[in-house]
Amino acid sequence: MDFLYVKALHIIFVVTWFSGMFYLCRLFIYHREAQDKPEQERRILQNQFDIMMKRLLWGITLPSALLTLVFGIWLLILYPSIPTWLYIKIGLVALLFAYHYSLHIICKQLLNRKFLYTSTQLRIWNEVPTIFLVAIVMLVVVKQNMSLVYGVIGLMAFVVLLMSAIKVYKALREKNLQRTVVKN
Repeated sequence: MDFLYVKALHIIFVVTWFSGMFYLCRLFIYHREAQDKPEQERRILQNQFDIMMKRLLWGITLPSALLTLVFGIWLLILYPSIPTWLYIKIGLVALLFAYHYSLHIICKQLLNRKFLYTSTQLRIWNEVPTIFLVAIVMLVVVKQNMSLVYGVIGLMAFVVLLMSAIKVYKALREKNLQRTVVKN
């Protein structure tokens, strides 16, 4: 198969894999927040989230991760030599698979009604693939033209921006919640 077709399939499954990870972690947040609902509503929501999480994890996210890996290895085989930037990308992808595995663990905990994390902690965890996405895309597009120092500084600035946005969102959410409580 032609290199460009393999590359296109690799990118397609990267996109579906990331989409699955982003949405799966959002479901974790909603599942956790359902704990604060009245008993009947909580049961209904958690049962629905259980179904959604299992289908998303096993039907979309894991198959996409595996196909990303298959087409990524295929691309490596087709590469005449492996440049330095690609070694860094492979390292980041290995860490991304570790993150993906953590989603399996969290999903299993939630399915067993073990709520070990707050919704804020899960919101922070939900941003981890964003950091990987930015780092990997910048690396793949800019390649050896990117300064390692500026790349790391830029990534750290991006992480600070994301964490600040989460803090602002939490403050706004708590403020709105207080207004709702006062009105009732």
